[in-house]
Amino acid sequence: MKTIKEEIISDLVAKLNASPFMIVVDYTGTTVSQFEDLRTRLDAIGAGAHVTKNSYAKRASATVEYPEGIAEFLVGQTVLVTGEQDVCAAAKVVKDLHNEFEKPVMRAGVLDGKLLNIEELNALASLPPMDVLRGQLLGTLMAPASTLVRLFNEPASGLARVLKAKGDLG
Repeated sequence: MKTIKEEIISDLVAKLNASPFMIVVDYTGTTVSQFEDLRTRLDAIGAGAHVTKNSYAKRASATVEYPEGIAEFLVGQTVLVTGEQDVCAAAKVVKDLHNEFEKPVMRAGVLDGKLLNIEELNALASLPPMDVLRGQLLGTLMAPASTLVRLFNEPASGLARVLKAKGDLG
């Protein structure tokens, strides 16, 4: 029996180490179809929902050196959401399901070793997807360059307009 426990904990430690984030979610009262919907939506964004005993989750979070405060949120019916990249997308999935069904509920999270409260998780969930943020950043970075190109082209364009107007006159 002890080897099975250790194997479950080591598997959970591997999942936590592979993920830059973890969201602790209370799924009390969630129906099977709602939970399957959660898993399907998380899977679509490269994240996963892991149901485990809270004692195993506490031992695993201590092993990966998460903040000590996370243990107080590992009570009741808990699912751990982890993923390989976008914490915002994972938080948005949980928040959207909560808005649809009033369940599940985010309790807390960990991002790069920092404990996140519910307000911080909701703020992350309200951010646009990573691809949109990258596009906005690229647009912001490209704006000065396109303005500079227009400024360099303006004297030549002005001269061309003057010459065309002179040619049209006569």
